[in-house]
Amino acid sequence: MTTVPTRTLNNGVEIPQLGFGVFQVPPEDTKGVVLEAFEVGYRHIDTAQMYGNEEGVGAALAESGLARSDVFVTTKLNNGYLEHDAALDAFQRSLDALGTDHVDLFLIHWPLPTVADYVARWRTLEEIYASGRARSIGVSNFQPAHLHRLRDETTVTPAVNQIEVHPYLRNDAARAADAELGIVTEAWSPIAQGKVLDDPTLLRIAEAHGRTPAQVTLRWHVQRGDVVFPKSVTRSRMEENFALFDFELSTTDMADIDALDRGERTGPDPDTFAYVPSA
Repeated sequence: MTTVPTRTLNNGVEIPQLGFGVFQVPPEDTKGVVLEAFEVGYRHIDTAQMYGNEEGVGAALAESGLARSDVFVTTKLNNGYLEHDAALDAFQRSLDALGTDHVDLFLIHWPLPTVADYVARWRTLEEIYASGRARSIGVSNFQPAHLHRLRDETTVTPAVNQIEVHPYLRNDAARAADAELGIVTEAWSPIAQGKVLDDPTLLRIAEAHGRTPAQVTLRWHVQRGDVVFPKSVTRSRMEENFALFDFELSTTDMADIDALDRGERTGPDPDTFAYVPSA
């Protein structure tokens, strides 16, 4: 089986550089989809309270026969849990749904800077981390100014920052802030929800390597050092996305893909996004 490379987080925890995402996987399908991902070889699962499918991930973990230590599990704090006690309760519900006494990574899903104090929420995550129930903690969709404020006002540096990154949005300022602070970048929407797959540059590079545009794009992420977790409910696509480690893009290939940047988001702007679900 292919060995997936790892990145070492700033607290020494190892995270597989390729994972499997379950965003938009229906809850009733999640167990079966994750079990198939395990069969393909994935050992890193990225879920969130907001996705509503943690129970399916937990059921797959229980049924897989894999040791808990063999699977890296990430989940994220939903936007509705802004206060200390509500966040703690939500985290415990995630553990219960996942059927585990700890997660490997717990993230603040969105900073919501116009809604609530993300520093206070981060201090709650620091408390969870100190309890040992999260092996590492991090953030998602945090901008450089948000990260620098955490550095200045809190104790634990986030282990990761999960942000939108793809060839049409390199997000270099956020990645540079992550690098400055010793934070690993995770790339969500790594193929821009499919928008990059018809790009002539990626088609040309894919043809030259005998690969698909999706494989080339994911390989670009890997060579840049980011952690990536594509999602698919199709076994053949899961296998395609997993086959990234037996070819390499040239310096020219990488530069040509870098040049595709348009500053084009598929998701919200983290500086203004303010969605908080009702209780």
